[in-house]
Amino acid sequence: MTMLKTVYITLSAALLLAGVQASAQVPVYLDASAPLEDRVEDALSRMTLEEKVKMIHAQSKFSSRGVPRLGIPELWTSDGPHGIRAEAYWDEWNQAGWTNDSCVAFPALTCLAATWSEEMSYLYGKSIGEEALFRGKDVLLGPGVNIYRTPLNGRNFEYMGEDPYLAGEMVVPYIRGVQENGVAVCVKHFALNNHEVNRHNTNVVVDDRTLYEIYLPAFKAAVQKGHAWSVMGSYNLYRNRHASHNRYLLNDILKKEWGFDGAVISDWGATHDTMEAITDGLDLEFGTGTDGLHSSGGNSYDSYHLAFPYLELIRNGTVGTEELDDKVRRVLRLNFRTAMNRDKGFGSLCSEAHYEAARRIGGEGVVLLKNEGNVLPIDFGNPGTKILVVGENAIKMMTVGGGSSSLKVQREISPLEGIRERAGEGVEVLYARGYVGDVTGEYNGVTSGQDLSESRSAAELTQEAVSLAADADYVIFIGGLNKSRNQDCEDSDRKGLGLPYGQDEVISALAEVTDRLVYVNISGNAVAMPWIDEVEAVLQAWYIGSESGHVIADVLSGDTNPSGKLPFTFPARLEDCPAHLLGEYCGERVKDTLDIEYKEGIYVGYRWTDMQKKTRPLFAFGHGLSYTDFSYGKPVIDSRKMDRDGSVTVSVDVTNTGKRAGKEIVQLYISDLKSSLPRPVKELKGFRKVSLEPGETATVSFTIGSESLCFFDPASHSWVVEPGKFEAVIASSSDDIRGKAVFEVVE
Repeated sequence: MTMLKTVYITLSAALLLAGVQASAQVPVYLDASAPLEDRVEDALSRMTLEEKVKMIHAQSKFSSRGVPRLGIPELWTSDGPHGIRAEAYWDEWNQAGWTNDSCVAFPALTCLAATWSEEMSYLYGKSIGEEALFRGKDVLLGPGVNIYRTPLNGRNFEYMGEDPYLAGEMVVPYIRGVQENGVAVCVKHFALNNHEVNRHNTNVVVDDRTLYEIYLPAFKAAVQKGHAWSVMGSYNLYRNRHASHNRYLLNDILKKEWGFDGAVISDWGATHDTMEAITDGLDLEFGTGTDGLHSSGGNSYDSYHLAFPYLELIRNGTVGTEELDDKVRRVLRLNFRTAMNRDKGFGSLCSEAHYEAARRIGGEGVVLLKNEGNVLPIDFGNPGTKILVVGENAIKMMTVGGGSSSLKVQREISPLEGIRERAGEGVEVLYARGYVGDVTGEYNGVTSGQDLSESRSAAELTQEAVSLAADADYVIFIGGLNKSRNQDCEDSDRKGLGLPYGQDEVISALAEVTDRLVYVNISGNAVAMPWIDEVEAVLQAWYIGSESGHVIADVLSGDTNPSGKLPFTFPARLEDCPAHLLGEYCGERVKDTLDIEYKEGIYVGYRWTDMQKKTRPLFAFGHGLSYTDFSYGKPVIDSRKMDRDGSVTVSVDVTNTGKRAGKEIVQLYISDLKSSLPRPVKELKGFRKVSLEPGETATVSFTIGSESLCFFDPASHSWVVEPGKFEAVIASSSDDIRGKAVFEVVE
């Protein structure tokens, strides 16, 4: 009893020293066992008006203020979602020069989506959450789930593809993995951020059905299934209001319809109006005075829209405090879940477990697009084999650049390093530059340390590569895009679908002297391949991060059997993309507000290509080959009829008929055979990744409920399931149908 009394007196003294009046009991907000809402209300009741206002805007480039008097700590954020960004100066983007802030770079989210594996998604979130926790971060600014509308979008590599169901299923385990560490995700960019040029002044014009069916489902899954603790508003406008303070998106949909109880955080520089920021859903303002990439030129935090301007409006009676209290409640919830979470551990940074996680995720995300004559895998242990590696992307660091996702890594294994490391004794690995792309290697003060300068001409580089290729057993061209401006990079879009830097000419020249040419595409976007018939094998290798070279060598050698599948369509031509053929896109910068109408509506990606009879994609959504083969049995459905509140189960046997162990991704699409509103030919509504030994068979089952059958009816503003016949379509990709089963929804 005496000991307990001593502890209480000590705590009371500490509270008095902090400026808190002594009371008969410890404040509820300090009691971690008390219900969250009780803690929030207790803390809110003790705050002054000035303290409340200080909590809802930034105090530095990446932090917001707590309440020192009450012992409520600051909130610290970090850019992601592929790794924890280097520490920056207080009011600058540039790194602060720390020596202990390097990180593991995990694969970009396009690669994660290409795994089609919820297990890999959880591993990713858990690992990056541990790195954020170790670095003292409370909010990880990611993941991104905006839909892949155009292959020119410079930020597609940060997102999870073209399909709302796939993105929604993949984002939930990521969120769970991160937040189990006591670190919040900040799901971005809400909403309709589908290109980068004119991102601050694009007003998206889209109908409600398209909004709800295509562009919102992944965010809804993040909120209602993943229970995300924060969401980031995007730069663009919708209904002529900026998305970071947009009443319809934030208040009506996110908070009221979906029941989101977390905090809405503005993207950096996305807040433009004080009254809208007050009334239209923004909770925590960051980056005002910048464009999201460059410094504001001075500390202006007290002049933010939700700072002194808001305080003055309250003091002079123009606005009340109802909105303020709601904002503070949401920020307090975020704080109690993260900075004041007493159950979180310590995390870990640059651990071998994290490198192994990055390697596993990358290995499951690499997509084998073509393998004519089974040229892959390459026998790296055969003495006397001569392998020529060509291309700047074989040596260029890809973790530096690209915008806010740029990282300062502890190490990055290049593809050339990985191949040379994997090659056995007596295997010769040669290298030729082939082309010159971007020789710079710096972003916000982080440098790659590489000297990529080149004095030789394009013709000389091509000639060198061709001469060496003529005598090589295998030629591996490692090219694609990089994270430079007008490629895969924030605040800029690509100029076209083709490869930059004259790569097409080099590839065609190599194809003339070898019949074992492997093309490895490093990118977060689809690219044109006019030489596709000239090369024997194609790998889509994404931006894999720290373990890039190991992952690529694992797949080329067959140590890893590729099992990734495309999370978006590769169009053969840009005009085959409906956003460019039917919709609107502006690649030139303009100053005034620009209306961009999504005229293609719900027909994005494979939903569009499914309807085309004369035009086929270069590679379809869901496509991906393996070093083994899989056969499918006939789908079996447990009932031919279901009511609107019921379900049916469809099952299919899948057998590994090859000689290697491998993983197959079985895809379920649903076709509505008769609808009162136009619907896509089919829509993804399920997937399973199964691992099979040679000769092994697995039964894969999907339960189909009403949520898999409904469409959004804008007239009634509701999701509708109509009676009638549907098809359960079992497929290996969107253009490789393996079987169908018909069932009927009855009244």
